[in-house]
Amino acid sequence: MPGCDYHKEAVLTYLIDRRLQGKNKSAVNRERFLRRYKSQIKDAVGRAIKGRSITDVENGEKVSIPVKDVGEPSFGHAQGGVWETVSPGNKEYQKGDQFSRPKGGAGAGRGKAGNSEQLTEDDFMFELSREEFMNYFFEDLELPNMIKTQLTATTEFKNQRAGYNMSGTPSNIHVLRSLRGALGRRLAVGGSARRRLIETEQMLDALLLLGAPEGDPRVLEARRLIHHLHTRLLAIPFIDPFDLRYSNRIKVPKPMTQAVMFCIMDVSGSMDESRKDTAKRFFILLYLFLKRAYDKIDVIFIRHHTAASEVDENDFFNSRESGGTVVSSALRLLNAILDERYGTGQWNSYVAQASDGDNWDNDSMLCRQLLINTIMPKVQYFTYVEITDGPPQNLWEQYAKVTDHHANFAMQKIVTPADIYPVFRELFKKQPKQ
Repeated sequence: MPGCDYHKEAVLTYLIDRRLQGKNKSAVNRERFLRRYKSQIKDAVGRAIKGRSITDVENGEKVSIPVKDVGEPSFGHAQGGVWETVSPGNKEYQKGDQFSRPKGGAGAGRGKAGNSEQLTEDDFMFELSREEFMNYFFEDLELPNMIKTQLTATTEFKNQRAGYNMSGTPSNIHVLRSLRGALGRRLAVGGSARRRLIETEQMLDALLLLGAPEGDPRVLEARRLIHHLHTRLLAIPFIDPFDLRYSNRIKVPKPMTQAVMFCIMDVSGSMDESRKDTAKRFFILLYLFLKRAYDKIDVIFIRHHTAASEVDENDFFNSRESGGTVVSSALRLLNAILDERYGTGQWNSYVAQASDGDNWDNDSMLCRQLLINTIMPKVQYFTYVEITDGPPQNLWEQYAKVTDHHANFAMQKIVTPADIYPVFRELFKKQPKQ
């Protein structure tokens, strides 16, 4: 309308979320972060495994990724076009003067120079839990769907209580349950007689208070009835065979939760430190992989040159021998340990062998026969990796014939440390569903 002013007022709406948050209120943000920077985290996990011991997987891992990979884009308003400024009090410079960079300038960063183990300003560090660490390390992997006789088909049983039985051996009598049943039976059987006894005793007391003589028929009848009821109640047995209850125990299947991992490595002169380091990383991968499926894992280290021996982890990776190589000595020792310690059928056996492939010609044929006829039927999985940059050796040629007889045997070749993870994934990739 003419002469009137219209004013539009802005309406601000405030939304307040009053829902209660749980203890893990940052879990959603953490999962989003892990999904977003998945590739960087997997690379960091691969670098972190280098300095670990084979059995050192009980905790998580602190990993760092460059800040440039986690930085968020920012937008700002800059002054566009060509512009000039005039600084008041400037008596040294004029337009067009050139001057050298100031000495000692260090830029705007506050980071310090450091080595690979020191966190700098250009690194973002966070801690992965043990489960997150292994999930990234073994993503898309699972135990080979091979024989697994102890893990899937054959199981051991344990006794478990399952209520009570009315029959059984005397050693399985449940005393408390039996006495409770006897008490309930006595209360049920003698309930009516006990009520009549109480009523008769009260009536007899009333008659005696009224001065009734002892020869009164009513007094005599009451005493006779009281005696009869007492006798009837005393005739109820304290415990009857019907009351006995026996503990019932049944056998329930218990999945196997223990495995043994054999690490076999050639320590002759041809196996230098770089090859041993490559083998160690492969053994670590296998141990971490098995740790996801078993609660308890025994690790057996067998080294060999011309003779084989069982050693600890330190000697396994650090000692070096000279001379030739006889691989069959290690396989014989493996078979002896399987029979002596793990031949009860309660252990899942996994074997990982690393070698440069060099072996005596006649001994390689003996190794093939030992694997096919003796060792392979006793283990769930046998992996052989040949660490060499040259052509396949005679041991490789003989081992290649084992796969024709046993499907739970796998072999791959490793040239550089970068091949460890792809080879491991190929050995233990998911099996196609039948």
